Amino acid sequence: MYTDFKIELEQRTKQFAVNVIKTLKQFNVFGIDRIVQNQVVRSSTSIGANYREANRAESRVDFIHKIGVVEKEAAETQYWFEIIIET
Repeated sequence: MYTDFKIELEQRTKQFAVNVIKTLKQFNVFGIDRIVQNQVVRSSTSIGANYREANRAESRVDFIHKIGVVEKEAAETQYWFEIIIET
């Protein structure tokens, strides 16, 4: 049961990254907007990559640390989306 949840969340975080990239590809951006777009791609793809890494942690402490990184990347992604919306 727990393993199914981990696999599902790995798939969902990957799909989130794919959706972000597909959405951003629809916009022609230049200059500063390109920088923001790149930041969104980096942080959104990092969520799934770090979650996957957390699932393969070597210890409970390692898992907790890596999940913390996932949370930080999600917060950063949210921040960049807020910047895009407000500009």
